[in-house]
Amino acid sequence: MEKELKYVDMVEQPISMHPKKFALWLFMVSVVMVFAGLTSAYIVRQAEGNWLEYELPSIFWVTSGIAVASSLTLHWAYFSAKKDNFLNLKIGMLLTVLLGIAFLVGQWYSWVAMVDRDVFFVGNPSGSFLYVFTGLHAAHLISGVIFLIIVLISTLKLKVHSKAMDTMEMATTYWHFLGGLWLYLFMFLLLNH
Repeated sequence: MEKELKYVDMVEQPISMHPKKFALWLFMVSVVMVFAGLTSAYIVRQAEGNWLEYELPSIFWVTSGIAVASSLTLHWAYFSAKKDNFLNLKIGMLLTVLLGIAFLVGQWYSWVAMVDRDVFFVGNPSGSFLYVFTGLHAAHLISGVIFLIIVLISTLKLKVHSKAMDTMEMATTYWHFLGGLWLYLFMFLLLNH
C-alpha cells in the first residue's frame, strides 16, 4: 500500500498583539499627530510676524538630561526583569519614578523662569505655544509617572519577571516615547524660536 503525500498550505497566522499594547500604540500615534499639528501651527504663526523673541529657560537642558537618564534607568530595570534580577529591577524602577518626578519639577521651574522673563500664556503667541507644548507634555508625563508607579508596585509584589513582562514592556515603550517626544520638542524650540 503506497502512502500518498499530501501538501497542506500553511495557514498564515495573523500578526497578533496584546490589546492593551495595541491601544497604547494607537494612543501614541494620536499624541504624535497632536504635536505634529502644534509644531506646524507654530511655524505658520511664526511666519506671520509679531513674534516675541525670548531665551528658552536653561533648565530645559537639565530636564533633557533627566529624560535621557530616566530612559537609561528604565531600560536597566527592563533588562533586569528579563533576567529575574529583582533587586536591580526594583532599584531601576524607583530611580525612574524619581527621575520622572524630577522632570516634572523641572518643567514647573521652567514656567517660573518664563514668568520671570515676562513671557506669559496670554499675550504673544510665542509664549502661548511654549506653555502649550510643555503643559501637554507634562500632562502625558504625569500619566507616565503614574504608570511607572503602578509597575513599581507590581515589581515590589514580584509580579514583574521574565514570564510576566507585558506591563513592563508597555511602561518602557511609553516612557521612551515620552522622552523622545521631549527631546524632539526641545530641539524644535531651539531651532525655531
